[in-house]
Amino acid sequence: MFYDLTVVQASKMLGSLKTMLEKAALFAEAKKINPEVLLTSRLAPDQFSLIRQVQICCDTAKLGAARLAGKAESAPKHEDTETTLEELYARIASVQDYLATYKELDFADTAAREISLPWLDGKKMLGSAFAINFVVPNLYFHVTTAFSILRHNGVDIGKLDYLGSIPFLD
Repeated sequence: MFYDLTVVQASKMLGSLKTMLEKAALFAEAKKINPEVLLTSRLAPDQFSLIRQVQICCDTAKLGAARLAGKAESAPKHEDTETTLEELYARIASVQDYLATYKELDFADTAAREISLPWLDGKKMLGSAFAINFVVPNLYFHVTTAFSILRHNGVDIGKLDYLGSIPFLD
């Protein structure tokens, strides 16, 4: 379950995020606006910009999987210096490539693994709680916020862009 929740689903949502960014690029081109306008947009003055939303999506995906699998040191480092769509595409691809290195077996002991988070002064939680109460909701929060920033700016995206492919039965 943890592999599906964190690796499979996170990679899929990063793919949806890339699709939304590609549609944003087409929108900017058609409207003859600088894509930077979209990349620096936010829904509220105290909210992160679209660029930062994408960065956090990537960080949540890679670090969530890494911590849950007991491989935190293996996660790729990103300096958060992206300023263009191409750089964001590259970051998304880098994280998807990293997630592809995981197998279900990597998550065999996840539920009982103690996870400590650097920013919580030594507090710990079980892997099951970390996955369900932090990784999954945080990923969806930032993907949804990125979606909302783009929609608010007029980019023609909808629910199916957000959901991505759906594995229907034949």
